Amino acid sequence: MEEFSHPSYSGAVSQEPSGSSAVEELDSLLLDARYTMPRPRPGTVSRRGLIDTARSSGRPVVAVTAPAGYGKSTLLAEWGSLDERPVVWVSLEHRDDNPQALLTVLATAFSRALDGQNGLATDMLGSDASLLGRAAPRLASALRRSQRPFLLVLDDLHELRSAGCHDVLGLVIGAIPHGSQLVTASRDEQPHLPRLRAADEAVEILATDLALDVAATAHVLAAAQVPAGQEIATAVAERTEGWPVGVHLAALIARDDSGHAVTGTDRFIADYLQREAFSRLPTATRTFLRRTSVLDELSAPLCNAVLGAHDSQAHLRRLEAASTFLVPLDRRREWFRYHALFREFLLGELMTVEPEHADELRVRAADWFEANGSPARAVEQLLATPDRGRCVLLVTRIVMSLFRRGEIATTDRWLTALGDDVISGYPPLAVLAGYVAVYEGRPLDAERWGAFVDAASFTGKPADGTASFDSARAMYRALRCPEGPQQMLADTHLALQEEAAWSPWRDSALTLSGEAHLLVGDPEGGARQLEQAVEAALALGHADTLVVSEAQLAHLDMDRGRWDRAQERVERALRTIERDRMEDYPTSALAFAAAARLSLHHGEPTRTQHDLTRGMRARTLCSYAFPTLAVRVRLHLARTSRATADAPAARHLLREVDDVLLHRPDLGLLTDAVDTLRGELDGDGRAGASGGGPPLTPAELRLLPYLQTHLTIREIGERLFVSRNTASSEIGSIYRKLGVSSRSDAVRLAVARGLLGE
Repeated sequence: MEEFSHPSYSGAVSQEPSGSSAVEELDSLLLDARYTMPRPRPGTVSRRGLIDTARSSGRPVVAVTAPAGYGKSTLLAEWGSLDERPVVWVSLEHRDDNPQALLTVLATAFSRALDGQNGLATDMLGSDASLLGRAAPRLASALRRSQRPFLLVLDDLHELRSAGCHDVLGLVIGAIPHGSQLVTASRDEQPHLPRLRAADEAVEILATDLALDVAATAHVLAAAQVPAGQEIATAVAERTEGWPVGVHLAALIARDDSGHAVTGTDRFIADYLQREAFSRLPTATRTFLRRTSVLDELSAPLCNAVLGAHDSQAHLRRLEAASTFLVPLDRRREWFRYHALFREFLLGELMTVEPEHADELRVRAADWFEANGSPARAVEQLLATPDRGRCVLLVTRIVMSLFRRGEIATTDRWLTALGDDVISGYPPLAVLAGYVAVYEGRPLDAERWGAFVDAASFTGKPADGTASFDSARAMYRALRCPEGPQQMLADTHLALQEEAAWSPWRDSALTLSGEAHLLVGDPEGGARQLEQAVEAALALGHADTLVVSEAQLAHLDMDRGRWDRAQERVERALRTIERDRMEDYPTSALAFAAAARLSLHHGEPTRTQHDLTRGMRARTLCSYAFPTLAVRVRLHLARTSRATADAPAARHLLREVDDVLLHRPDLGLLTDAVDTLRGELDGDGRAGASGGGPPLTPAELRLLPYLQTHLTIREIGERLFVSRNTASSEIGSIYRKLGVSSRSDAVRLAVARGLLGE
């Protein structure tokens, strides 16, 4: 075990993962562990009194806050075993520290614990814009409608650091129905507590409540079969200051070595573990523990791969039998994790004793995960190493597949962790960073990456699946259309020549080519390209290009009076949006605009207004970074608004179009269509008619979900990266447009109109 040799990594990145069934089984096992309430360990001190008091309080939230080693998880497990209500258990991890991941694990746990919630976890996927405005309200609504009282348990809440996580968690807390309770355990102060304290809606259990007295200490010693009288129990309790894990470790050491005096521990965890627990283990075991501490979860094959060894199974079995530091994660006892407290200590030991090995250990773990069909887990390991080369290649290969599945939070986290300098070092990844910015409605970032990509050079084979960097760059430039329709047409022509029929980017090239043909006045050529784009998107399973191509074709069919054919296209686009939870994707706005136009033709005013609202809501992320989409969406919405006698909405949408044209003045026939509609509105005899006041702007729609929270105006501004004055002004404008004077009324009316929630 002391030798450290392993074949060096060649640097090659496989294009297709292998062993997918193995990794699916791994994911299933680990998910089971996260959502399964652990069994209370024999010999632990009962917290029945604290539990009964908290439960009978009638308060919706119980917060357990104490440092490591105070038995928070043990209390939660005992509570769950005593409670007759269904227990919704979630063990939080550092990977949950983004709103989308948090909502997904909460929805998954709720669905597993209570019947009738199929598909709830899938509802949590989508763009960042939809998390607080759509996903969190959906989860809150599911909790609020539950027919059975439940106990929702969140262990390790301290893993959540981001403000966005606590924003969505606030909505969940507010939805806990009467008779149900939320119990949270954290090492740190819990951000939601100050408000709940003021409203007398929380019970708090602190370290002082969890500290062991002399009687409880004697119980722990007796359970470990350590002979100890009142004097010894008193001494241990005093020396440990009631710290439960210190008492437990002292008992274990005394049990394993009858000649060792039971004197308790000092207050420093690492010192105690080093002096009394870790240093007493055999050298080979200490090495195994140190080096495998880089792993979030452990199995014998994974440990063997990381260590270059063949005896990991024996080590794991001995550790499981001899200590409480190894926690089994599955019933077959093949996967484990270290107790969080012990792992922190082991990582510290690794970085103290042999820090030079840490990065290579993580790379070996990444090798194993990638070979077993889990490139995302491989990325997580590689992000912890300073060598970014392989990590960049792997992220480039898989980032768009994650993005298309709605896992935008993971995509953002990876790109943020890599940083702009690293991304710039690999131009193909810079293209993908630009796409992410476009789809998230961040035009300044999209333009910045566009300028970089246009000036960059790259001669290798891109890891993203494109035929060449020139092709990738051409498609990204065509999307942004900074130099007008003719250049867009040339760029898409280059991409179509490069991207073969089997290319994963063929549908994107065809969709952009179809748009370019429409801009230069070739509707027949544009339709042909869009038809091929639909076929390619269906074959590739790419929902975004399928939706936008079908929507564009539906509008062309309606222009020609082919309403039945248009309806088929609209229905397919809407089914895709519903299936893939794409309601807030910018590409979906064009489909909603087509649906509104179709409903208007069929004389369905209620349905028309519903579809218009969906389109207006989705337009939030349609910026000048994707100018053809931004203008087309607003043109179609404006025309339908005008037809429903809502001239203020139509005029406002045209002003938004003008803002896009300031950045992209040359959009060919689209520019002419804007002028035509403006002239029609100016000369329209119904211009004074109104279906209501002006609509909420994209900026106001982005702010609207925060009115559901308890954030101050200043805090809302910080979330949106605007000043307090700007946030205050936008809130005032929302109130005026909705005709309300309070947050609660604004939220209520926004939900009723379909601007918030499901």
